Amino acid sequence: MVIDLVVIGAGAALIALLAWYFFGPKRASQAQLVGQVQEVRVTVRGGYSPDLIRVRQSVPLRILFDRQESGECTSRVVFPDFALNRALPAYATTAVEFTPSKAGRFGFACGMNMVHGTLLVEPDGSAGGNGHTEHALSVPASAGEEPGAPSVDDDTAERKAEIGDLTRRVLVGAVLTAPVLFAAMVDGFAHPAWMPGILLNRWVQLALITPVFFYSGWPIHRTGWLSIAHRTAEMNALITVGTTTAYAYSLFVTVLPGALPADLRDLYFEAVGTIITLILLGRLLEARAKAGTGEAIRKLIVLQPRTARLVRDGSEADVPVEELVPGDMLSVRPGEKIPVDGEVVDGRSSVDKSMVTGEPIPVSKEKGDTVIGATINQTGAFRFRATRVGKDTMLAQIIRLVQQAQGSKAPIQRLADVVSSYFVPAVIFIAIATFVVWFVAGPTPAFTQAMISAVSVLIIACPCALGLATPLSIMVSTGKGAEQGILVRDAEALETAQKLDTIVLDKTGTITRRAPALTDVTSVPGVSEQDLLRLVASAEQSSEHPLGVAIVASARARGVQLLPAQSFDSVTGKGVRATIDGREVLAGNERLLEDAGAAVEPLQEAALRLSSDGKTPVLVAIDGRAAGVLGVADTIKEDSVAAITALHRLGLQVVMITG
Repeated sequence: MVIDLVVIGAGAALIALLAWYFFGPKRASQAQLVGQVQEVRVTVRGGYSPDLIRVRQSVPLRILFDRQESGECTSRVVFPDFALNRALPAYATTAVEFTPSKAGRFGFACGMNMVHGTLLVEPDGSAGGNGHTEHALSVPASAGEEPGAPSVDDDTAERKAEIGDLTRRVLVGAVLTAPVLFAAMVDGFAHPAWMPGILLNRWVQLALITPVFFYSGWPIHRTGWLSIAHRTAEMNALITVGTTTAYAYSLFVTVLPGALPADLRDLYFEAVGTIITLILLGRLLEARAKAGTGEAIRKLIVLQPRTARLVRDGSEADVPVEELVPGDMLSVRPGEKIPVDGEVVDGRSSVDKSMVTGEPIPVSKEKGDTVIGATINQTGAFRFRATRVGKDTMLAQIIRLVQQAQGSKAPIQRLADVVSSYFVPAVIFIAIATFVVWFVAGPTPAFTQAMISAVSVLIIACPCALGLATPLSIMVSTGKGAEQGILVRDAEALETAQKLDTIVLDKTGTITRRAPALTDVTSVPGVSEQDLLRLVASAEQSSEHPLGVAIVASARARGVQLLPAQSFDSVTGKGVRATIDGREVLAGNERLLEDAGAAVEPLQEAALRLSSDGKTPVLVAIDGRAAGVLGVADTIKEDSVAAITALHRLGLQVVMITG
């Protein structure tokens, strides 16, 4: 009876001690003011140290994350309330800078949502700090650790290395666990005579599972024990405590079987190996999924050219795009990408803006027009003045939008984070209570039965889906959406998508192919449609304009025999002029024909009809006289009708928007 009271008291005291350890007050580290910037260094090693940081509102903040480990778990840091999502290279210091614009308590976490920290933002004008505050030292990064954003190549290389390491650990775990799991399952149900006795040997099972526990499970155990040391129990801690207890108990049974009754000498080696291998397999799948979502951002980043042609004092020189500042004069030649956003000051050209707008037909640009970085210049050359560079360009804003969406948290995920933070300690408390109840009220031998019951609670309670499913689904959905040209504002938008009743679709590239095709050929009396198409297509053979390419492709598809051009001239922003079989052919817009003195009135009715149908009219004059109009349009995709019909069946109203 006395021993029962001692166990009850010890269990209650242990639960109280752990409750204080996990949920008790923690000291906050105060960010130091360095110049005009608050600065604090955070060590990343199985957790964040410090994980509670006190800063001032409206004062620029620089957090130096000194990551002293590798692996997928802490490879990113996410501040969802401030729309920040940054990669943290292994064994390097990375600076994350932003200005906390609102006061309150804000969480930050690793990309896998298993390591957490808290940012305490004090209202502007408060004294800040108290007697319980410890000051974080501001230590400059050493050589090779200069704070800054990691390169795309570094992030990709680390992710590949992590996938390779996880693959090896999963293979070792699967190969060594399979025979032990097979023997345990078959013998537990049927006790067949053909089962090899060596597979049921305790020492053989110990030899097979020990590498799985120590080698395959090392990333889990390391992070789990470190998280407990940081007073932030999470899923790794629960897995570590459960598998370690099961392995230790099985090891005890193997080495000293006589110390336990015969009916309590069961081994849990197969449970240890299976849990570790399955957890690692899940992380391998997560790492591969995240590698795919990161590819969407990498594809956007590589769109921007690395250099720009800077015009200064009458001479041109190639400079890195990072050195550009607003007001710089830049030169762009035919076929080149426009380096940054700006305004045309000299020259004329057509620009392919499909990267931004999705429109397949280039847009004419002349003095006073704006141009967007990463779009492609076509046939002309021009100079423009940079207006937005670096993080202010439209491409940078698109990339930032995707990153913010992947770093945001849906309301349900915030709830999952709260539940997870209490779930793991609660499981440990329940395991302790289970031990006490079985020891006091359970059958004999009381200690062994109580230990087995407590271990069972720890082993079966693994809330991986609770903490990983939601953030992983956000990463994958936003990444895949970006690959398809769909930008998601934030995670909350994803969650509320179930309430949608109307879908608004852009026409070009969504409903249509985003590739122009010839749809109409209209000729004036005295000119056959066949001759009109032959002459225009022959003239467009030397053109690189999408409209010309579409006309040539359609003519060849119709079996039209094209003729060589004796002369050819591309008139930027207007059309083409060519001599075909001794006849002068003009094909383009009204301005081209008017400049050549050709009458456009006979073609205006047909051109207006095509324009009202959403098609692009190409006016044609032969030997100075109006000859006809060709219609070019972006045709509908084969699956657009089926997709819109499917949306209607879901009860959604579908609306099309077009320019």
